[in-house]
Amino acid sequence: MRELSVTKITETIRGLCIEANQILPESLAALLRESPKKEQNLLGKEVLCDLCRNLEAARELNVPICQDTGMAVVFIELGQDVHLVDGNLAEAVNRGVAAGYLEGYLRCSVVEDPVRRDRNTGDNTPAILHLSLVPGEQVKITVAPKGFGSENMSAVKMLTPSATPERIVAEVAEVLRLAGGNPCPPVVVGVGIGGDFELAALLAKKALCRDVSLRHPDPFYQEMERQMLDAVNALGIGPQGFGGRVTALAVNIETYPTHIAGLPLAVNVGCHVTRHAERVL
Repeated sequence: MRELSVTKITETIRGLCIEANQILPESLAALLRESPKKEQNLLGKEVLCDLCRNLEAARELNVPICQDTGMAVVFIELGQDVHLVDGNLAEAVNRGVAAGYLEGYLRCSVVEDPVRRDRNTGDNTPAILHLSLVPGEQVKITVAPKGFGSENMSAVKMLTPSATPERIVAEVAEVLRLAGGNPCPPVVVGVGIGGDFELAALLAKKALCRDVSLRHPDPFYQEMERQMLDAVNALGIGPQGFGGRVTALAVNIETYPTHIAGLPLAVNVGCHVTRHAERVL
């Protein structure tokens, strides 16, 4: 049994909040840098070049890639042989988020009451925490700041099991058609298929945290990822909604077994700065 102080988790999350908001994952940055070569619309090409320059400026100046520094989504894979000491895990997570956002001068965008919206919490807490138990003595922490321009364009659809792969592809493309330029394309699209209502959404969020250079291990879903990417790019929305063929940079699918009577489908849209950073303790 390994003992781990939650103060270490706090400090790690503090750093990850700042890092994720300033540095895009390299695989996604590479796709963005290559995207102007694929865009034929001149205005779209100029926009993509501006976005690439923005990435470099954020890295050089140690400032956020985007002014919407998101709501902090924290995934923790906790080894079953780890004994956490020195405090409460959820409180430690929120202390880390608060420290990261305040010390990193990141915009705090969380309101305490979702309807009355009369008070900002002041430190971007509480975070959204997803905790899972895994074998071993390690703790994997992923921080994914989620901007809401893209989050607002996401959707969950409860399809029937008669839905064909073609229908599923079309449903994903329709979510992006309705989104238009609102999620700041070119986007990354996370797709969750299976489970139930809430798990499908979680799968889609996890899909956004997968390295965009990695395809689904099942060739069947690899092909669906390709078809979805082609279908979204065929919409002609283009960079920042100005028209063109680069509307999406990647589509990632995550799946889970489901009930014979249903086919849950969730689409979580990420903007061109779909941010996340991780550490293993």
